[in-house]
Amino acid sequence: MLRAPNGMPLANFGDRLLAVLIDAAVLTGVGLVLSIPVFIAIFAIIAGAATTASASDGAGPAPALVLGVPLLLELLLVVLIIVAGYVYHVEMFGKTGVTWGKRAMKLQILRLDNPGAPLDRGVLARRWATQNIVGFVVPFFSWIDGLWQLWDKPYQQCLHDKAAGTIVVKAG
Repeated sequence: MLRAPNGMPLANFGDRLLAVLIDAAVLTGVGLVLSIPVFIAIFAIIAGAATTASASDGAGPAPALVLGVPLLLELLLVVLIIVAGYVYHVEMFGKTGVTWGKRAMKLQILRLDNPGAPLDRGVLARRWATQNIVGFVVPFFSWIDGLWQLWDKPYQQCLHDKAAGTIVVKAG
């Protein structure tokens, strides 16, 4: 069994994958809760524009109302989901020391340079941004990032771990 510099066992691929899936389920639930009022508003705007257009001269609804406002609401939803992911992985993690997925799998993130030091917002934000922002922009980066731990030696780090200088260990 591979070990971290402080002697704790490194987390294996299966535990890390299950933790990511649990965290994804939590964030999917948050995204669904956020999306319900947005889609109700979009349907109300489109229905209201269609009703107004049929009741008036029949010229049709204004394109800015039918397209612009719903697209703006969807953009707001995307921003809210990104912010929710940041809050969950950086701010909540900074307060509690774990996400729900890592707690369920008994995983802990440590700094590689000083395993006893607490993780600060900068380290957590760098880790999150590498995993999520780069993963959103670069095709297949998320797959490569997650699988990188399978061949990385000696600490089984993903690319987001390398960028932040962190390792993941099995705490219990």
